[in-house]
Amino acid sequence: MGQAKILVVEDEVIVARTIASQLSQLGYIVTGTASSGKVAIAKASETQPELVLMDIILKGEMDGIATASKIREQLDVPVIYLTAYGDDHTLERAKITQPFGYIVKPFTTKDLRIAIEIGLLKHQLERELRENRDQLATLLNSISDAVIATNEQGTVTFMNPAAEALTGWQQKDALGNEATKIFHLVDEVTETTLENPVTKVLREQQVVYLGEFTSLITKNGKRVPIGDSASPIKQRPDQINGVVVVFWDLSERRQTKLLEQALEKEQELNRLKSLFISTVSHEFRNPLTVIQTSVELIEMQGANLTDAKRGIYLKRIQGAVRSLEKLMEEVLFMGRAEAEKLRYNPVSLHLEQFCRELIEDFSIVKSSACEIVFTCHSDNTNAVMDEGLLHYLFENLVSNAVKYSPRGGKIQFDLICDPIEKVAIFYIQDQGMGIPESDQDKLFESFYRASNVQSIKGTGLGLVIVKRCVDAHRGQITVTSQVGVGTTFTVTLPLNSELSLTEDSEL
Repeated sequence: MGQAKILVVEDEVIVARTIASQLSQLGYIVTGTASSGKVAIAKASETQPELVLMDIILKGEMDGIATASKIREQLDVPVIYLTAYGDDHTLERAKITQPFGYIVKPFTTKDLRIAIEIGLLKHQLERELRENRDQLATLLNSISDAVIATNEQGTVTFMNPAAEALTGWQQKDALGNEATKIFHLVDEVTETTLENPVTKVLREQQVVYLGEFTSLITKNGKRVPIGDSASPIKQRPDQINGVVVVFWDLSERRQTKLLEQALEKEQELNRLKSLFISTVSHEFRNPLTVIQTSVELIEMQGANLTDAKRGIYLKRIQGAVRSLEKLMEEVLFMGRAEAEKLRYNPVSLHLEQFCRELIEDFSIVKSSACEIVFTCHSDNTNAVMDEGLLHYLFENLVSNAVKYSPRGGKIQFDLICDPIEKVAIFYIQDQGMGIPESDQDKLFESFYRASNVQSIKGTGLGLVIVKRCVDAHRGQITVTSQVGVGTTFTVTLPLNSELSLTEDSEL
């Protein structure tokens, strides 16, 4: 670092000239010499040196330490002390002025050169670090994202204006406080306080991110949905010196998302309403037509109507009425479900007996052309479930199995109660037409029917009702199917033996 400009402050003139000569030989430029603090301050201001060699003992009221302090206040100039005094007290006083070197007399030219080179380098690095810090502060203060920094104890050391605006805390009030006090987070769904990301980063020593539904509680108690990330500040790979949290306001984005979801839901409801009207109207019209036709035939034939014919017509009317009743039940069930008024009323049940009675009643009403074979694989089938919802569930599954199976086909209905897992598993297996793989993901959507059902009647509500009943029991339903081979529905329901029989919840 040759050609650096240096001011020499020394109370002894001969020593000052000697030092100046040594500096010139080393290639430095001596801007001047001074023997008192007052003169040194004036020459430093006038000549703007790049470094000051300061003797601690000076003429006049100010010693070298006081003079160095004044120069450092006015100019960004590094100071190296020259002194014959190396006692602890003098050293402590000198350290307060943050010197860039400390040379004890007598010293050699080499000592002088080394101290100057190190002092100039240290000052250059310090200036670059300060400039980088200032640039970083300017950047952090100007960005729209909120930023909070802490030390390794989780105490706030920095907040930018965006963080002040979002949290309601001013930096001057937040500094020195724990981040958990300034950055208080809650879960929007459960209303519980969340672990502070600063605490989590300090513990796990890695970057962490907030969950989707997280809100910041501001200083005045306002709740603001935010997104954020928290990262460790490291000087060494194995040492965390603090945490920086970057977060942003999601209020506008959340509002936009809610509006989009509401619009999508409204559009879906409108689509379902149109589909509902057309489907239900069609399904109502068919049995009504049967009833009307049968009544007209009875009226037209009058006394000439034979008992056999009358029985056929009445049977048609009864079948049509049952179809209307079933359709009305499905519509009312879906209405309660959509209005979230589907009630779950668990009672004590013997599942094997329930299944056998269900199949018997079904066979009487439907006069099924398929054989339904029930097999129970467990000795103890006691459970606590909603009997009414179970009827809806398995009547629909068995009815579908019969409807889509060939005449004379076989329906296998199996029950397994697992006391260890505390679940009941039901299998309804047919040997019917099967469900195309492309349709299987949409089976439980309202009014959706598989692409291969052709002219087989149906509303597309049966499996939706089944899914609602399974969900009410907090169970699961899965389907495996192969076209031309058959379909198996597997329903897994908690035995719920621990539930109170008085439990009555709206779902």
